Amino acid sequence: MSNELLTVIEYLSQNRSISRESIIKALENAILSASKKSIHPASELKIKIDPPTGRIQAWAVLEVVDQVPKNSDQIVIDRVLERYPDAKVGDRIEWEVTPSNFGRIAAQAARQNLSQQLRRAEKENVQEEFASRVGQIIYGTVKKVEAGNILIDFEKAEGIMPAREQIRDEKYSNGDRINALLLKIDINTSGPSLIVSRTAPEFVTRLFEREVSEIHDGVVSVKGIAREPGKRSKIAVASSDPRVDPVGACVGVRGTRVKRITDELGAERVDIVPYSEDIATYVSNALLPAQVQSVKIDEEHHALLVIVNEDQSKVAFGRKAQNVRLAGKLVGWTIKLCDETSKERAPSIEEQMKIAAGKLVETLGISDADAAKLVANGFVTVEGLKAADSAALEAVENIDLDALRAALENL
Repeated sequence: MSNELLTVIEYLSQNRSISRESIIKALENAILSASKKSIHPASELKIKIDPPTGRIQAWAVLEVVDQVPKNSDQIVIDRVLERYPDAKVGDRIEWEVTPSNFGRIAAQAARQNLSQQLRRAEKENVQEEFASRVGQIIYGTVKKVEAGNILIDFEKAEGIMPAREQIRDEKYSNGDRINALLLKIDINTSGPSLIVSRTAPEFVTRLFEREVSEIHDGVVSVKGIAREPGKRSKIAVASSDPRVDPVGACVGVRGTRVKRITDELGAERVDIVPYSEDIATYVSNALLPAQVQSVKIDEEHHALLVIVNEDQSKVAFGRKAQNVRLAGKLVGWTIKLCDETSKERAPSIEEQMKIAAGKLVETLGISDADAAKLVANGFVTVEGLKAADSAALEAVENIDLDALRAALENL
């Protein structure tokens, strides 16, 4: 059994990228789990495998007593002194209890339990290998597509990209190379341990860090990002060096840098805007390419009334109100657009928000709270909600999404 065991340990160590120590620990646990009742009735048992020889021994942890033992967790001192001359009453000792036929028992235990123990050891190795890479882009090969999820081989581990983390309309086949953001590591699940995403806003941020040396070096920093995956993103950048134009650095010569990023994103449009501490300037930049006339700030409600010329209104809203919606997410304020001709008669921002929320409640039958949250996130009309993709709606926190979808379907 010893030679066979050493052969198995060496094979697994070389072919499954698991350390010998981890394999031995897994074997010890497997043998103990399967053969505990056959070894000794003590409540605390240990299995030890000698790495150089492969010899397996079983040990019981027993309390030394000076009278007839009351249970299987005790041993009389007269017997102990034969092996441990320095032992005394009250000590807890490890007493070898290896059965005579333990080789056969261990072999059976290894067959029945080793797989589970090795899977756990592998997952712990994955945790150690990838822990420092959470939030970073990792590269792999598509293994298969199953039930809408993409299983990916990352060489030292297997990952999964759930359907909700995939860019809509992207299609993959077995063997395709794929880049994704490592969201988290879950070693407690029975499936792949690495959970990855291509829809997370941080995925775009990491692409800019990879392509733009000024960001990697810390000269240019990303101050904010808003994203509707597969369609459009807005990213705000700033420079710590007045000689470096942050937008120009991100765009690159003849647009080469940003083109590499949009190619990776499947032609998702990326707007790069200069960040500003002044909220009026920041929102004006965020609404580009629209030209803003003026901005009225409502600090109390964290809202902005943005005035544009009539001919700029359509540009400011963007297709299906996407431009203004992303600008609001980027700056973190509620934006209400108003053209120059109607600004005099325009109600206050708070009144406009209440009116928009009221219309959503009336039309969809959703709660006042859900309507208010939708308006605060830029969804001010039923048409805008119909046009929005699932990822954009899911980004609105703490709303009854099922009720909203049902209401939209019944219109």
